Amino acid sequence: RGIAIDTALPKPEEFPRFTQFWLAEQGQTLTIYALLDGPSLSGAYRFDCSRKNGIVMDVHCDLFFRTTPGRLGVAPLTSMYWYGENQRDHAPDWRPEIHDSDGLSLWTGKGERIWRPLVNPPGLQVNAFADQAPKGFGLLQRDRDFADYQDDSAFYQKRPGIWVEPKGNWGQGAVELVEIPTNDEVHDNVVAYWRPAQAPKPGDALAFDYRLYWQDQEPDYPAGMAKVVATRIGRAGIPGAETWNPNARKFAIDFEGGEIAAMTPRFDIKPVVTCSSGEASDAYVTKLVGTNRWRALFDVPVGGKAPVELRCFLWLGDKTLSETWIYQYFI
Repeated sequence: RGIAIDTALPKPEEFPRFTQFWLAEQGQTLTIYALLDGPSLSGAYRFDCSRKNGIVMDVHCDLFFRTTPGRLGVAPLTSMYWYGENQRDHAPDWRPEIHDSDGLSLWTGKGERIWRPLVNPPGLQVNAFADQAPKGFGLLQRDRDFADYQDDSAFYQKRPGIWVEPKGNWGQGAVELVEIPTNDEVHDNVVAYWRPAQAPKPGDALAFDYRLYWQDQEPDYPAGMAKVVATRIGRAGIPGAETWNPNARKFAIDFEGGEIAAMTPRFDIKPVVTCSSGEASDAYVTKLVGTNRWRALFDVPVGGKAPVELRCFLWLGDKTLSETWIYQYFI
């Protein structure tokens, strides 16, 4: 959709519609001109579409506001997440995983790469990732094997991810992630968009330029950085032990690619873990035998009612080897 208005507020969401289209073709590029209209605003859009390892769309929009929206979302993305390997307790279906996207990827204005696995929360959740001049964000599907889903009808392993690359300086604001509880795969329950820090006023006009990549993975920026490819959660402690702490959980995060792909097994790579409450324990990194994957493992106390906010990345000497994994664990 072109724009998000009043998403996840305690009032009805507004859905401005594209009302008219014009198409023009020049060489290998298809240009779509479109008019957008809704109670809060009108807009004029241009999409230049081409095939470059997938579909790439250069977007320009001019937005003209009649009112001040309660929440404005630029370049909105919509997806579905029911459950994955990180939420096996949400799996009433026989298929191992069911989702169109399994994470939100961010490339901040300061250059940090972040991966936030999606969750099916107990209630409506809105998370804002404050930034200035973001380099990109997207809802992506990183589980790309048929074995991840065992679904020969929906083919979730083939669902494209969408990466938004802002053009120019979008200033201050936040990438917001909306996650809505669901008990079925028919509901699009995930939304991500850019929310400018300053809300427009009636009579204001705003313009945005960005590029949409419709591909199986996001562009590899910056090169050489290992990516998160799996998040698993289970009982804390030593596997096979007769006793375990019911107020703690073990997190196992798999990383792949970048410089670590060519490394032989070693024991000086460290997981840097931070928690919103308590401290992680028994943290270490190991290379999985017969693969190019490295796994970070650590135990986290999870007592209490509030969700636990977690961060982790791989560190060697004075160098960051991976993107930053962040997670919101609900008790």
